[in-house]
Amino acid sequence: MALLDTVVMRSLSIQGALSSEDKALLMGLELSPRHISASEVLWEEGAEADLFCVLKEGWAYSYRNLKNGSKQILKFYLPGDIIGMRDFGFTRRLSSAEMINRGVIYPLSYQQLFELFGRSSLAVGIMATAIRQQALLSERLIYLGQYAAHEQLAHFLYEIYLRLKRIEAVEDNSFIMPLTQQLISDALGMSPVHVSRTFSMLREEGLVFRDRHHVKLPDPEALARLVEFNDSYIDELLPPMFTEFLRASP
Repeated sequence: MALLDTVVMRSLSIQGALSSEDKALLMGLELSPRHISASEVLWEEGAEADLFCVLKEGWAYSYRNLKNGSKQILKFYLPGDIIGMRDFGFTRRLSSAEMINRGVIYPLSYQQLFELFGRSSLAVGIMATAIRQQALLSERLIYLGQYAAHEQLAHFLYEIYLRLKRIEAVEDNSFIMPLTQQLISDALGMSPVHVSRTFSMLREEGLVFRDRHHVKLPDPEALARLVEFNDSYIDELLPPMFTEFLRASP
Protein backbone atom coordinates (compact mmCIF):
# COMPACT_ATOMS: atom_id res chain seq x y z
CA MET A 1 0.00 0.00 0.00
CA ALA A 2 1.36 3.43 -0.87
CA LEU A 3 0.85 6.27 1.56
CA LEU A 4 -0.25 8.37 -1.40
CA ASP A 5 -3.37 6.20 -1.62
CA THR A 6 -4.63 7.39 1.76
CA VAL A 7 -7.14 10.19 2.07
CA VAL A 8 -4.76 12.38 4.04
CA MET A 9 -2.17 12.42 1.28
CA ARG A 10 -4.78 13.04 -1.38
CA SER A 11 -5.80 16.02 0.74
CA LEU A 12 -2.22 17.28 0.84
CA SER A 13 -2.06 16.93 -2.93
CA ILE A 14 -5.25 18.96 -3.38
CA GLN A 15 -3.78 21.70 -1.20
CA GLY A 16 -0.77 21.86 -3.48
CA ALA A 17 1.59 20.50 -0.84
CA LEU A 18 2.93 17.58 -2.89
CA SER A 19 5.37 17.89 -5.75
CA SER A 20 5.88 15.06 -8.25
CA GLU A 21 9.06 14.14 -6.38
CA ASP A 22 7.15 13.98 -3.10
CA LYS A 23 4.58 11.69 -4.68
CA ALA A 24 7.32 9.38 -5.93
CA LEU A 25 8.84 9.21 -2.45
CA LEU A 26 5.48 8.44 -0.88
CA MET A 27 4.76 5.75 -3.45
CA GLY A 28 8.04 4.11 -2.42
CA LEU A 29 7.17 3.86 1.26
CA GLU A 30 6.51 0.35 2.48
CA LEU A 31 3.87 0.44 5.20
CA SER A 32 2.36 -2.57 6.93
CA PRO A 33 -1.37 -2.37 7.68
CA ARG A 34 -2.52 -3.17 11.18
CA HIS A 35 -6.11 -4.27 11.70
CA ILE A 36 -7.55 -2.83 14.91
CA SER A 37 -10.55 -4.02 16.92
CA ALA A 38 -13.34 -1.77 18.16
CA SER A 39 -12.43 -0.07 21.48
CA GLU A 40 -8.78 -1.12 21.16
CA VAL A 41 -6.39 1.34 22.80
CA LEU A 42 -3.68 2.55 20.42
CA TRP A 43 -1.60 4.05 23.22
CA GLU A 44 -1.97 5.42 26.73
CA GLU A 45 -1.21 8.91 27.96
CA GLY A 46 2.42 9.01 29.16
CA ALA A 47 3.58 6.19 26.88
CA GLU A 48 6.65 6.68 24.72
CA ALA A 49 5.92 8.76 21.62
CA ASP A 50 7.76 7.36 18.63
CA LEU A 51 5.32 7.06 15.73
CA PHE A 52 2.27 8.41 13.96
CA CYS A 53 -0.65 6.42 12.62
CA VAL A 54 -2.44 7.06 9.35
CA LEU A 55 -6.05 6.00 9.89
CA LYS A 56 -7.07 4.13 6.76
CA GLU A 57 -10.42 2.74 7.94
CA GLY A 58 -12.63 3.28 10.97
CA TRP A 59 -12.96 6.08 13.53
CA ALA A 60 -10.78 6.80 16.56
CA TYR A 61 -10.44 9.46 19.25
CA SER A 62 -7.88 10.97 21.61
CA TYR A 63 -8.72 11.71 25.23
CA ARG A 64 -7.50 12.52 28.73
CA ASN A 65 -8.65 10.59 31.81
CA LEU A 66 -9.83 12.91 34.60
CA LYS A 67 -9.46 12.49 38.35
CA ASN A 68 -13.21 12.04 38.86
CA GLY A 69 -13.17 8.93 36.66
CA SER A 70 -14.61 10.60 33.57
CA LYS A 71 -12.77 11.42 30.37
CA GLN A 72 -12.45 14.47 28.13
CA ILE A 73 -12.39 13.67 24.44
CA LEU A 74 -10.04 15.97 22.56
CA LYS A 75 -10.54 14.95 18.95
CA PHE A 76 -12.34 12.44 16.77
CA TYR A 77 -10.28 10.99 13.91
CA LEU A 78 -11.86 10.05 10.59
CA PRO A 79 -10.41 7.96 7.75
CA GLY A 80 -7.39 9.72 6.29
CA ASP A 81 -6.43 11.57 9.48
CA ILE A 82 -3.02 11.23 11.09
CA ILE A 83 -3.18 10.21 14.75
CA GLY A 84 -0.36 11.31 17.04
CA MET A 85 0.73 14.55 15.35
CA ARG A 86 0.07 16.47 18.56
CA ASP A 87 2.79 14.47 20.33
CA PHE A 88 5.49 15.36 17.80
CA GLY A 89 8.40 16.93 19.65
CA PHE A 90 7.51 15.25 22.96
CA THR A 91 9.03 12.08 24.39
CA ARG A 92 5.75 10.99 26.02
CA ARG A 93 2.17 10.88 24.81
CA LEU A 94 0.11 13.91 25.82
CA SER A 95 -3.14 11.94 25.62
CA SER A 96 -4.50 8.45 25.05
CA ALA A 97 -5.90 7.22 21.72
CA GLU A 98 -8.53 4.55 21.15
CA MET A 99 -10.48 3.09 18.25
CA ILE A 100 -14.25 3.54 18.17
CA ASN A 101 -15.05 0.80 15.67
CA ARG A 102 -12.98 -1.72 13.75
CA GLY A 103 -10.41 -0.20 11.47
CA VAL A 104 -7.04 -0.27 9.78
CA ILE A 105 -4.04 1.91 10.61
CA TYR A 106 -0.64 2.36 8.99
CA PRO A 107 2.07 3.14 11.56
CA LEU A 108 4.64 5.69 10.39
CA SER A 109 7.80 5.97 12.50
CA TYR A 110 9.51 9.24 13.29
CA GLN A 111 12.57 7.90 11.46
CA GLN A 112 10.55 7.47 8.27
CA LEU A 113 9.25 11.00 8.68
CA PHE A 114 12.75 12.40 9.21
CA GLU A 115 13.94 10.65 6.06
CA LEU A 116 11.09 12.20 4.08
CA PHE A 117 11.87 15.63 5.51
CA GLY A 118 15.49 15.30 4.48
CA ARG A 119 14.66 14.33 0.92
CA SER A 120 11.70 16.53 0.07
CA SER A 121 9.65 19.58 1.04
CA LEU A 122 6.94 17.42 2.57
CA ALA A 123 7.64 18.89 5.99
CA VAL A 124 5.63 21.98 5.05
CA GLY A 125 2.53 20.01 4.16
CA ILE A 126 2.65 17.70 7.14
CA MET A 127 3.30 20.50 9.61
CA ALA A 128 0.40 22.42 8.07
CA THR A 129 -1.76 19.35 8.72
CA ALA A 130 -0.65 19.28 12.36
CA ILE A 131 -1.46 22.96 12.81
CA ARG A 132 -4.91 22.50 11.27
CA GLN A 133 -5.60 19.66 13.71
CA GLN A 134 -4.77 22.07 16.50
CA ALA A 135 -7.23 24.54 14.96
CA LEU A 136 -10.00 21.97 15.47
CA LEU A 137 -9.28 21.99 19.20
CA SER A 138 -9.26 25.78 19.28
CA GLU A 139 -12.65 25.95 17.58
CA ARG A 140 -14.06 23.49 20.09
CA LEU A 141 -12.90 25.67 22.99
CA ILE A 142 -14.70 28.62 21.43
CA TYR A 143 -18.06 26.97 20.85
CA LEU A 144 -18.01 25.06 24.15
CA GLY A 145 -17.47 28.31 26.02
CA GLN A 146 -19.83 30.58 24.11
CA TYR A 147 -22.71 28.53 22.66
CA ALA A 148 -25.87 27.03 24.14
CA ALA A 149 -26.16 23.23 24.17
CA HIS A 150 -28.12 22.93 20.91
CA GLU A 151 -25.64 25.25 19.19
CA GLN A 152 -22.68 23.22 20.50
CA LEU A 153 -24.15 20.03 19.08
CA ALA A 154 -25.09 21.75 15.83
CA HIS A 155 -21.52 23.05 15.43
CA PHE A 156 -20.10 19.62 16.22
CA LEU A 157 -22.35 17.84 13.70
CA TYR A 158 -21.73 20.34 10.93
CA GLU A 159 -17.97 20.06 11.47
CA ILE A 160 -18.21 16.25 11.22
CA TYR A 161 -20.34 16.68 8.09
CA LEU A 162 -17.70 18.87 6.41
CA ARG A 163 -14.85 16.56 7.35
CA LEU A 164 -16.70 13.53 5.99
CA LYS A 165 -17.68 15.43 2.86
CA ARG A 166 -13.99 16.06 2.14
CA ILE A 167 -13.37 12.31 2.01
CA GLU A 168 -16.54 11.65 0.00
CA ALA A 169 -18.32 9.90 2.89
CA VAL A 170 -21.53 11.96 2.63
CA GLU A 171 -24.42 11.03 0.36
CA ASP A 172 -27.59 13.11 0.02
CA ASN A 173 -26.56 15.06 3.13
CA SER A 174 -26.49 11.78 5.10
CA PHE A 175 -23.57 10.02 6.77
CA ILE A 176 -22.67 7.28 9.21
CA MET A 177 -21.46 8.52 12.61
CA PRO A 178 -20.45 5.58 14.86
CA LEU A 179 -20.52 7.65 18.04
CA THR A 180 -22.48 6.76 21.16
CA GLN A 181 -24.20 9.44 23.23
CA GLN A 182 -21.53 8.83 25.88
CA LEU A 183 -18.71 9.64 23.44
CA ILE A 184 -20.47 12.79 22.28
CA SER A 185 -21.09 13.83 25.88
CA ASP A 186 -17.41 13.27 26.73
CA ALA A 187 -16.47 15.53 23.82
CA LEU A 188 -18.99 18.30 24.51
CA GLY A 189 -19.08 18.23 28.30
CA MET A 190 -22.76 17.29 28.51
CA SER A 191 -24.45 14.33 30.15
CA PRO A 192 -25.71 11.56 27.80
CA VAL A 193 -29.27 12.50 28.77
CA HIS A 194 -28.61 16.13 27.81
CA VAL A 195 -27.15 15.01 24.49
CA SER A 196 -30.31 12.97 23.80
CA ARG A 197 -32.56 15.92 24.62
CA THR A 198 -30.50 18.23 22.44
CA PHE A 199 -30.74 15.84 19.50
CA SER A 200 -34.52 15.85 20.03
CA MET A 201 -34.53 19.67 19.99
CA LEU A 202 -32.62 19.79 16.70
CA ARG A 203 -34.96 17.18 15.27
CA GLU A 204 -38.03 19.22 16.24
CA GLU A 205 -36.47 22.19 14.44
CA GLY A 206 -36.03 20.04 11.33
CA LEU A 207 -32.24 20.42 11.36
CA VAL A 208 -30.97 16.95 12.30
CA PHE A 209 -32.46 13.49 11.95
CA ARG A 210 -30.66 10.58 13.59
CA ASP A 211 -31.46 6.87 13.51
CA ARG A 212 -28.81 5.07 15.58
CA HIS A 213 -25.55 5.73 13.68
CA HIS A 214 -27.21 7.20 10.61
CA VAL A 215 -27.40 11.02 10.57
CA LYS A 216 -29.14 13.23 8.01
CA LEU A 217 -28.92 17.01 7.78
CA PRO A 218 -31.92 18.09 5.66
CA ASP A 219 -30.48 21.58 5.25
CA PRO A 220 -26.76 21.72 6.17
CA GLU A 221 -26.56 25.43 5.37
CA ALA A 222 -29.31 26.17 7.91
CA LEU A 223 -27.30 24.32 10.54
CA ALA A 224 -24.23 26.36 9.59
CA ARG A 225 -26.18 29.61 9.82
CA LEU A 226 -27.46 28.68 13.27
CA VAL A 227 -23.92 28.77 14.68
CA GLU A 228 -22.40 31.21 12.16
CA PHE A 229 -19.98 28.45 11.18
CA ASN A 230 -16.66 29.59 9.74
CA ASP A 231 -15.23 26.72 7.70
CA SER A 232 -11.87 28.34 6.90
CA TYR A 233 -10.05 26.18 9.45
CA ILE A 234 -11.22 23.08 7.57
CA ASP A 235 -11.35 24.01 3.89
CA GLU A 236 -8.85 26.84 3.41
CA LEU A 237 -5.96 25.99 1.07
CA LEU A 238 -2.34 26.54 1.96
CA PRO A 239 -1.30 30.22 1.84
CA PRO A 240 0.38 31.40 -1.41
CA MET A 241 3.76 31.77 0.31
CA PHE A 242 3.67 28.04 1.18
CA THR A 243 2.87 26.90 -2.33
CA GLU A 244 5.46 29.26 -3.79
CA PHE A 245 8.07 27.74 -1.48
CA LEU A 246 7.06 24.23 -2.51
CA ARG A 247 7.30 25.06 -6.21
CA ALA A 248 10.73 26.58 -5.69
CA SER A 249 12.07 23.62 -3.67
CA PRO A 250 14.46 21.29 -5.51
